[in-house]
Parts: sequence; structure tokens; C-alpha cells
Amino acid sequence: MNIGQAAKATQVSAKMIRHYESVGLLPEARRTDAGYRQYDDKDLATLRFIRQSRDLGFSLEQIRELLGLWHNRRRPSRQVKALAEAHIAELDSKLAELQAMKATLAHLVQCCHGDDRPDCPIIDTLASGTPAGALNSAPAAGSNGCHQP
Repeated sequence: MNIGQAAKATQVSAKMIRHYESVGLLPEARRTDAGYRQYDDKDLATLRFIRQSRDLGFSLEQIRELLGLWHNRRRPSRQVKALAEAHIAELDSKLAELQAMKATLAHLVQCCHGDDRPDCPIIDTLASGTPAGALNSAPAAGSNGCHQP
């Protein structure tokens, strides 16, 4: 099948199929005499594997390793599990970073009056150069933690 048909069958865009070929995750496609790429069932299975791996957030290098393990029928499953566990640890770290960003932004939104006045702690903080993580301290008891003008 051609690249458009392969894209439709795997839900991977033609652009991404070409990219996966260029970075070596997918073998370079056979070509027709007219130069059109041709894909077979093995290629489609690889594209589905890549798509599923990307959907789980694996990096291209991790996918390269997973593909190698997938094709190695003698692989010890502990290698696959170790790779997945390392990815879970990365996801946990990213999740903690996102939660910290959300908490900081929520605090700044709470501090902003959101009225017709020009003063705005969100803009002031972005302009201050203060690291966002430094703003995430708990407010004192009885205080909303906002600096009032």
C-alpha cells in the first residue's frame, strides 16, 4: 500500500511516517518504479507499535530500544519492564513539575484582582525574573499570601 493508505490504516500521518523512516525507526520503504513508497503488513505493524509507544509518551530513543526488544524473541522481559519503570519515573517527575506550575499559577491568579486597575501580580511575577518555584511557598496563617499594593 502507498503512504496515504498506510497513514490511514495506522493513524500515523504521512509526515510522521517519513520522519520515522528518516530517523531509522521504520526501515526505508520500498519504492515503485514511479518512486512512490510501498508498505507491507510488517511495516504497518511497526507503525502501530510506534504510535502506541508515542501515545504512552516514550521518546524516540526509548521506542528504538523497545522496537529492538520487540524484534528480539529471546529478550528477557525484565529489560522491557525496566524500560517501562524508568519511563514511569520520568512521567512522575514531569507530573510533579506540572503540579508545581499549576499551583504557582493558581496562586498568582488568586492574587490578581482581575479588575480595571493596571497592577497585576501575574505580569509583575513574569517580569521579575523570580523563579516560579520560589513563589510556591505556603501563605502564612490568616493570609492569602498575596502582596497587596
